[in-house]
Amino acid sequence: MSRYARQMILPEVGADGQVALATAHVLVIGAGGLAASALPLLAGAGVGRITIVDCDTVELSNLHRQTMFIEADQGQPKAEVAAARCAAINGEIAVEAVVAKLTPANAPALLDDVTLVMDCADSYAVSYTLSDLCLAQNIPLITGSALALSGYAAGVCGGAPSLRALFPEAPESGASCATAGVMGPVVALIGAMQAQMALATLMGQEPSPLGQMVQFDAKTMRSAPFRFDAAPEPETAFSFVSLEMLGKGDTIVELRGIEEAPEPSHPDALRLLPDQLKDELPIAEGRLALCCATGLRSWRAAEQIQKDWPGEIVLVAASAS
Repeated sequence: MSRYARQMILPEVGADGQVALATAHVLVIGAGGLAASALPLLAGAGVGRITIVDCDTVELSNLHRQTMFIEADQGQPKAEVAAARCAAINGEIAVEAVVAKLTPANAPALLDDVTLVMDCADSYAVSYTLSDLCLAQNIPLITGSALALSGYAAGVCGGAPSLRALFPEAPESGASCATAGVMGPVVALIGAMQAQMALATLMGQEPSPLGQMVQFDAKTMRSAPFRFDAAPEPETAFSFVSLEMLGKGDTIVELRGIEEAPEPSHPDALRLLPDQLKDELPIAEGRLALCCATGLRSWRAAEQIQKDWPGEIVLVAASAS
């Protein structure tokens, strides 16, 4: 019996759908909790080529939600361990591990020859970087996030509005799983939803998951889907850039204090706290680059200063660069 017989029985899959999966190349950014449930499902379904990008190693505190890993994997690169597990699930597919951090500098090359991107990263700077690139290249992006007892999965770009259209304003909080905590089953549910959205998108199922978002609240055990097909792209968008993408013509500002960042992000950076920008930022021609740890302070500062700065404003998330 065929490995894929149980899903090929479905009229939504069939032989044509299986061929679509076998010829697809899915780029998965992040090999943590979301990917822990998404990756085995992609591999098991027969996605022909999977590239996994992650720079971190397995830690004991990961294991309650990153269930692809075991205690013996501690200290090993997540991308390599995850790739090995996917290959063990399905020897008919090609799986590649890239032990690196995705940045605005290396992301364009990683998106070459990709059918669909899955955002399983724990960084909204990475999420918006992926969305900008996928929108420009018409590549579907399945993004997701889980924190505490809730999360969401959404299909953006690839003909649908981008993540910026869905969330045009700076996030209210920079909290992460490390700072706010998260329940493992919540992460697994969101990752599984991402996998289903990805498979449905690759097979061209209707209605398309692109342009749809599903929210889940574990406290009430309720999910809330809605479509955003008509959401407009924002008129103003602050792009994320890497430190190596900054040049002599840029005005670079480090928004973190000395206590937080003894060394500024860039040697040419001015050190100004966000509340000092209005009065102390020297206005000049060219690009303004605002630097902080996650990009959140930079985004909020950009919103405050954009009326005064005559040129482009870009954001640098130092922890994601």
